[in-house]
Amino acid sequence: MEEHRFLAIDIGATSGRAVLGNFHRGIPEIQELYRFPNHFVEVHGQCLWNVFNLYEEIKKSLILCKKEKIPVHSLGIDTWGVDFGYIGGDGSLLGLPRAYRDPYTQGASEEVFREIITREELYRQTGIQIMDFNSLFQLYRAKQQNYAPCLQAKRILFMPDLLTYLLTGRAVCEYTIASTSQMLNPQTNRFHTELLSRLGINPSLLLPPIPPGTQVGQLTHRLAEELGIAPIPVIAVAGHDTASAVTAVTATNAHFAYLSSGTWSLMGIETPQPIITEASMRHNFTNEGGIEGSWRFLKNLTGMWLLEECRREWEKKGRVYTYPQIVEMAKNAADYPARIDPDDPMFARPLSMCEAIAAYCRKKSQPPPQTDGETVSLIFHSLAGRYRETLATLKELAPFPIEKLHVIGGGSRNRWLNQLTAQAIGIPLIAGPAEATAIGNIMLQAQCAGLVKNRWDIRQKVAAGFPPEIFNP
Repeated sequence: MEEHRFLAIDIGATSGRAVLGNFHRGIPEIQELYRFPNHFVEVHGQCLWNVFNLYEEIKKSLILCKKEKIPVHSLGIDTWGVDFGYIGGDGSLLGLPRAYRDPYTQGASEEVFREIITREELYRQTGIQIMDFNSLFQLYRAKQQNYAPCLQAKRILFMPDLLTYLLTGRAVCEYTIASTSQMLNPQTNRFHTELLSRLGINPSLLLPPIPPGTQVGQLTHRLAEELGIAPIPVIAVAGHDTASAVTAVTATNAHFAYLSSGTWSLMGIETPQPIITEASMRHNFTNEGGIEGSWRFLKNLTGMWLLEECRREWEKKGRVYTYPQIVEMAKNAADYPARIDPDDPMFARPLSMCEAIAAYCRKKSQPPPQTDGETVSLIFHSLAGRYRETLATLKELAPFPIEKLHVIGGGSRNRWLNQLTAQAIGIPLIAGPAEATAIGNIMLQAQCAGLVKNRWDIRQKVAAGFPPEIFNP
């Protein structure tokens, strides 16, 4: 039987990696080939993604496959949501894409609600959690500020589609990444042209969404010749990294919630229809597209961003800790009593995360952490408490009983946080796979190649290849 090897390019807001997947006797296996940093650059007050650097990193991954004599059957790209690049009439990229943490959208949502459409109506029309950095508000503010790339653009391409475009020359709009934009009509799964027009946004900027698992094209002949490889197919997988990650949840039935744990924590359920109610709006839950017509009803929560920022500060001061050391530090300070709300706006982008945490504690009449271990303990306990609160709300909104919480992503490796969370939520916690996003990316390529049937077949095979760990309350 022909051996298929699939290359997943999985890019997050702080790093990216190339992961190779294949099947051995029907069971998936993965191998991380290459990892690279990804940070936005700040120029004249703008936060920009260096997409050309990401393009070069993808090329390096393909060169590495050639060097190791690894035949690649296809390639798929997933990234974070909402951000996009502007494409001109001649096909050129007009400037670097702005990052969701760029401050230019601050206050945009309230301005829209005050002058154009109410919060309630916007939520009813889109089902998306209100956040200033959503694509809708980025386009609104760019048009308002006469941002030159926006004014000259013929198209916008979301980040995975933009990278696919650089590789293939084919412009597409993959459905799951488009669903993060707050511009889709959840009833039609098409862009909401009337809404866009009301906000002064030209609907023709957006291509009709295509389903995940669609072959877009192949590497351009020029690129293939440059790299000395065959023009391999490029698949539009579930381009939103969370959609790819949820594809790899090892659930056996629909009665589960998931927590994708990384820089962000995303907690939700999978449903056949969007949930757009007064209660879901009040609790600011979002409806994003999944594979095979499913919906991901979820809430975006702050995750390991808190710890990542603290670690960055500590490293600048010469205090470098391995992850096992960090967990041990937290355990040793487990009786430290202070707690924070991880989603408080003061933690969004502070100059110093450690000082922001201390300031929050002082504001709430709690003792600020005195050691790095106390800071880590505070973060982990606060995250577990936030997960408990969010899951309780999710249980009220879900159309079925939630029997288990599946934790996926890098945070699923934190066994101590897993146990804290299981004790907090009172139901079994199923941890893994840690590489869920890359695995989901690979499995959709495999489905495109005819090796798996549907999402439940995918989940069964993922569980066989990457057995999860169970934490009981």
